[in-house]
Amino acid sequence: MKRIVLVRTDRIGDLMLSTPAIATVRASFPEAHVTMVCSSYNRVVMERNTDVDELVDLPSGMRPALFGATFRGKADLAIALAPRVPDLAIAAGTQARTRVGYTYGRRYLMRLMLHRFVNVLMTSEADPQLSERHPGRRVRHEVDQLLDLVALGGAKQRVERLRLDITDEDRAAVAFVPEAPIVFHLGRRWFRDGSTLDSTLQLLGDLHRFDLPIVVTYAPDCDRYVAAIAETRAADIVLGGLPFHRWAAVFERARVVVTVDTGATHVASAVRRPSVVAFEHRYFHLNSQEWPPYKVPSVLVRKPRHENPESLAQLRGDVLQGVAKLLGARA
Repeated sequence: MKRIVLVRTDRIGDLMLSTPAIATVRASFPEAHVTMVCSSYNRVVMERNTDVDELVDLPSGMRPALFGATFRGKADLAIALAPRVPDLAIAAGTQARTRVGYTYGRRYLMRLMLHRFVNVLMTSEADPQLSERHPGRRVRHEVDQLLDLVALGGAKQRVERLRLDITDEDRAAVAFVPEAPIVFHLGRRWFRDGSTLDSTLQLLGDLHRFDLPIVVTYAPDCDRYVAAIAETRAADIVLGGLPFHRWAAVFERARVVVTVDTGATHVASAVRRPSVVAFEHRYFHLNSQEWPPYKVPSVLVRKPRHENPESLAQLRGDVLQGVAKLLGARA
C-alpha cells in the first residue's frame, strides 16, 4: 500500500485552496494511506474530510524536521502544499523516496536551498514585483498551481472543486438567519490601508438599497468594531464566534458574500456563493489572480491607496456596483 504524507500548516484559507489537490491525491491513489499534517489552527478545514485517512497536527514548539522524522520509513511520497520552510522541512524529515515542493521564481536563495528538502521541485510564476510592473502578466490561481504540484508526485486524476463538509445539523443551527441575505464578512482589512470604520459603516448602510437582509459575520480580531456596527443598526444580524462549519453554513444561505481578501473568500467559493472581494491596493495584480474566488461568479475591487473622502467613496461605489452586477440589479 502506498503511504502518502501531505503537509500544509499555514492559514485556513490556504488549506481550503488545497482541498482540490488533496482530493486529486485521493482519486489518483484510492488504495493509499493518506496522512494530512496541518496545524492546530487550520485543522478545522480537514476534520470532516474523508479524502485523508489520518489527520495530525504539528505539535507546538516541535521542530518541523524532527516531526517529519516521525514518518521516517512510513512514507513513500511526501508533498509540501505550501512554499514555507516549516512545511518543506516536515516533508524532508519523512525521507520519503519522492518529496515534492515548490517556491517562487525570484526567491533565488530558497531555490538553491530547496534541494535540501525535496527532490521534485516546482517553481511558481507568482511574483509581486513582476505583476505590478507588468499588470497583464498572467498568474494562475493557487488551486491550479497546487494541482500541477501534486501531479509531479503522480496524482493526475484532477478534481477541481473546493471541499467543505457542511452537515444538516450545521444548517439547522443557523436556520434563524434569513434566506438569501447579503452576507458581509468583517476582517481587519476593512479598517485600514484604504478603508476605514466609518466608511465601512456607510457601506453597510448603502447595501440596504438592494432590499435584502444584511448579515454581518466577523473574525475574533474584529470584536472591538462590532459595537459600532450594532449602534448604527446597519445590519439585521451580527454573528461572531461561530464554529467554522456553522459559519460556512451562514455563507451557504447567502445570495451574495462581500468580504476583503481573507479566508472568507474561499469559504464562500466552497459553498458556491457569488462574491465581491476587496483586495489590497498593493500587489493587486498578483493577489487578484492567485487568490480570487474559485469557479464562482465574482467581482474583484481594488482598495484605494489613500483614505481621503473621494477614494473611500470610490471603494464603496465599486463594491455596490459589484453587488448589483451579481444580483442583476441596479447600483
